[in-house]
Amino acid sequence: MQPKTAIPEIAIMVEGQMGLDWPRWKRMARAVENLGFVGLYRSDHFTNPQPPDEDSLEAWTSLVWLADNTERIEFGPLVSPVSFRHPAMLVRMAAAVQDLSGGRLTLGLGAGWMEREHENYSYSLLDIPGRLKRFEEALIVITRLLAGERVTFSGEHYQFNDAILLPRPEQRIPILIGGNGLKRTPELVARFADEWNGIYLTPERFAERSQRIDELLREHGRGPESVRRSIMTGLTFGHDDADVRRQLNGHSPDEARAAGRIVGTASEVRDQLAALAEVGVQRVMLQYLDYDDLSRLEAFAAAVL
Repeated sequence: MQPKTAIPEIAIMVEGQMGLDWPRWKRMARAVENLGFVGLYRSDHFTNPQPPDEDSLEAWTSLVWLADNTERIEFGPLVSPVSFRHPAMLVRMAAAVQDLSGGRLTLGLGAGWMEREHENYSYSLLDIPGRLKRFEEALIVITRLLAGERVTFSGEHYQFNDAILLPRPEQRIPILIGGNGLKRTPELVARFADEWNGIYLTPERFAERSQRIDELLREHGRGPESVRRSIMTGLTFGHDDADVRRQLNGHSPDEARAAGRIVGTASEVRDQLAALAEVGVQRVMLQYLDYDDLSRLEAFAAAVL
């Protein structure tokens, strides 16, 4: 018998603003832990880009529960926007959750992007250059506080005067930056991140962006191995071809794969995961949105993990 082709680590990702509540979150967390997935990640949003509005379980409160009610899985926000998460409070929450979990948190950070939630809840999103500048300043402050520094900083968006993070987390908190850009995202990853997370990328597009990150890491005196590579994407998993096509609602599997989605039966899914591994993907966060039916998640774990 030939050995199975290597695939990346597999985690699950849920969209917290799409009907997530406490019973669903608890069921999902226990399933992910028991089925052998490496981690559980979730979005940090108030609502969706377009109506209808659904239940939206507050992200960091849910991570506190996860830290204290699971033992093995890694987890984190994918990602928390600094546009409505002030870095001073965000870094304090992250340090507390890291210690409560025994070191299983990855701190996913982003600039913010969804116009509707900022307009609805009285937060300033800014234009793209402004939000990227604010994100850079937040990363400077957060990394310095996590490094144990006393921080005095005067920027366009944040002013800190002799700030310090106490207690310091017992274990280092890795920082994840997500995004598909070819300019600013790789620059910020090379300067600040421990992990880069691409979004709905084919292996070819992932490799292009990963190579750019390698180039910038070397410019900053860091080795390519210093940044873990992961990807968040959708999953359409079926028991047979007819089941796959039924879930795609008339769209072809090839079209979905071309958009970066993982689609197919167990063997087809493993082939796609192996192709991602070949271009350096170390972890895949698969979106799972059917919170009330975990049977397909169980079938996927049995067939693919």
